[in-house]
Amino acid sequence: MSESRTSNSIKNVFASIMYQLLNFVLSFISRSIFIQVLGVGYLGINGLFNDVLSMLNLAELGFGTVMTYGMYKPLAEKDYETIAGLTQFYKKVYRIVAISIAGIGIMLVPFLHYLVNLEQDIPNLEIYYILFLASNVASYLVTYKTTVMYADQKNYIFIKYTAYWSIAQTIVLTLILFLTHSYMLYLCCQVIFVYASNFQKSHVAQKRYPFIGRKVKLPKEKTRGIFKDVGSAFLYKIANVLINATDNTLISVIVSTEMVGFYSNYQIVTARLANIVSTVFSSLITSLGNLLVIENEERRFQVFQIMQSLSFILSTFFVSCIFLLQEDFIRVWLGEDFVLGTLPLIAIVFNFYFSISITPITVFREAAGLFRKTKFIMLWTAFFNLVLSIIFGWQLGLAGIIFATSISKLFTSFWYEPLLLFKEYFKKPCRLYFIQMLKGVAITAVTIFVSGIVSYWMKPSNWIELILKGGVVSAASLIITILSYHHTSGFRLLTDKVKSIMLGIRRNRE
Repeated sequence: MSESRTSNSIKNVFASIMYQLLNFVLSFISRSIFIQVLGVGYLGINGLFNDVLSMLNLAELGFGTVMTYGMYKPLAEKDYETIAGLTQFYKKVYRIVAISIAGIGIMLVPFLHYLVNLEQDIPNLEIYYILFLASNVASYLVTYKTTVMYADQKNYIFIKYTAYWSIAQTIVLTLILFLTHSYMLYLCCQVIFVYASNFQKSHVAQKRYPFIGRKVKLPKEKTRGIFKDVGSAFLYKIANVLINATDNTLISVIVSTEMVGFYSNYQIVTARLANIVSTVFSSLITSLGNLLVIENEERRFQVFQIMQSLSFILSTFFVSCIFLLQEDFIRVWLGEDFVLGTLPLIAIVFNFYFSISITPITVFREAAGLFRKTKFIMLWTAFFNLVLSIIFGWQLGLAGIIFATSISKLFTSFWYEPLLLFKEYFKKPCRLYFIQMLKGVAITAVTIFVSGIVSYWMKPSNWIELILKGGVVSAASLIITILSYHHTSGFRLLTDKVKSIMLGIRRNRE
């Protein structure tokens, strides 16, 4: 990996982690006030509508992924004419997408009452939904300009502005809830912030890459190639939405809309940690896209080993902490009534571990642009997830719907994608990967068991006691995790890479 790629990756990773930590604090503050003022029913509505709008985003057809992938080569070759053409083409496509989402979204208004499952009706439900829809459509009007910055590994610049807007939004929305107790005014201001933030990002991209404003028309053969890739990417996007953006809807219909709110309180921790891991690895996608083209199989596999070791360390450490601290956190924060119980917690932890541990495979797949070769297996995953979610949901409630997501992946993409990647890009037997995965599961189980014994006597009833237990669990989990992985080749490569980066930073300062 060249120094420029390494430098950009470090900046993206650091900025992403800092933003996720800030976002966690802001979410914790706003969520606490939201529940206190409006209650868990409105929180469930939030989660449900976000799921519905994620499904509406299918109208995007996967153009975003294809366009980002399509800019890697022209950026490397400084072919600004092609980048301008791609941006203008993207602009036309996204305007059509915005109109389509708005139209389809409005058509769904009469059917909202089939999705909402509350003991007491919430007034103005349709207006709330329209405001959510307006916020969603806003992102498609100007973000076509920002694609070039993501492809050029400059998304750390956006994160700075996003953090500013997040702080301002949290302060304003909190004041609105305190002073007015109005959910409608809360959503109206949220829409304004989304529009303002997106327009600023667009302005920044235009200023840094002025050539994207040129009126350049792509050749027909280029647009035909894009649409060919979009066909595969769209199937992948359908599958991804059905796998990851249907849980809240199914929970609302099968269990209750309030349960969506209860579940979202757990997600304030797991989602933020998952986002930290995801952004760490996603920040490397553009670097990997270049690496897969210019490096040999051995070098690719070395980079994969580094990423795999990092994912195992993070997943083992985070899963141990979540399993042993999550219920205490909810209990101290919101009270015993908001604790879901052991089975849902196991399902949440299992789903979290599974999603984190396979992240390197997912990132390499994205960087390699394997849309066509993974589309059908992803559709099978989505089909099994939907069927199993309904069956398990009726039998086990919330826990069953969460379990279904991981089980569906386990029997489909979990084994297929590694086979594909190892065969085509590493030229090595895939059993190496599955052996490491089994070892990772065993180490995680041991870490949870030992850390649980060490902290068993601690029953926190306030924030200070929770912090103390968190320190004990974190220390025990980290020590066991490092001792378990320090001898692996991936860990040695990772430490060597970190030492090299730190040395480079020190030299630059001198």
